[in-house]
Amino acid sequence: MKYFAFIFARGGSKGLPGKNIKPLAGKPLLQYSIETAQASPSVEQVFVSTDDPAIAAVAADAGAIVIDRPAELATDKSPEWLSWRHAIEWAAEHYGDFDGFISLPATSPLRSVDDVESAITKLHSQDADICISVTPSSRSPYFNMVKGNDQGLVELVIQPEQDVARRQDVPEVFDITTVVYATTPEFVLNHYGLFSGKVTSIEVPKSRAVDIDDIYDFRFAEAILQSER
Repeated sequence: MKYFAFIFARGGSKGLPGKNIKPLAGKPLLQYSIETAQASPSVEQVFVSTDDPAIAAVAADAGAIVIDRPAELATDKSPEWLSWRHAIEWAAEHYGDFDGFISLPATSPLRSVDDVESAITKLHSQDADICISVTPSSRSPYFNMVKGNDQGLVELVIQPEQDVARRQDVPEVFDITTVVYATTPEFVLNHYGLFSGKVTSIEVPKSRAVDIDDIYDFRFAEAILQSER
């Protein structure tokens, strides 16, 4: 099986400007995802799709193949699924057909090689269309998440079949993480959206599931990295 890994890193971050190449514990944020992909035994090529010359330079210096992402696919409203399609078509045209598509967002620098390999294994062992990564949620729609109703009151997002007094009595729920997505080029090109096919998952601990969106996430990830040294 021939797997290509892709990292999608546009230049227009608003929550934390320049975050994709902001130095994190001594090296650009983007570099963590590149190095994990390069260290994964199943991955043959590593690509970075970007619209930003500075990001492209960092990616090339780290040994990744740069895909020039069209401007219309790099706005804050552009669906990333369309960027996935563009990258798949570009990679197939320049490097030949491949069997597996792995997305490793730059905003999850704490993932491990085992996370990547586990997602690939789970994708095939479950005969699924896509494998996503999840982590235990700190809140539950059955227990402590509410929504407003027509009377101006609040109620649980999902009403349990009977009254519950403990979180342990409701179904376990998970947050989707940006640690890893494993699928096939065919699924991305012929479907639209994560849940348009058979979805399986791997569970990742919170210590590796940090998704950097703002400076607080960034500092948290940095603190974890520094504590591991």
